[in-house]
Amino acid sequence: MDWFPTVFIVFKTLVLGTGMFFAIKWHYDQGRKGKGKQPPSAVLRTGAKVGAVFMLVLLALLLLTFSFGRMLGLDLTLP
Repeated sequence: MDWFPTVFIVFKTLVLGTGMFFAIKWHYDQGRKGKGKQPPSAVLRTGAKVGAVFMLVLLALLLLTFSFGRMLGLDLTLP
């Protein structure tokens, strides 16, 4: 069983790395075609919206986790 984490991490890295490579390549090729050419301000605005939504979801998840932990009686005070 000591070899399983090593093999799993290597396999996961290879699969995710291959997937990221092809995703980046596909997006790069789509950008070179000129499809969906947007001005930089629209891209920045969309990125800011995605970042804000991500932060709100992360905050909601954090609050939900702490409230669930307190409901179970866990001591979640910081030292």
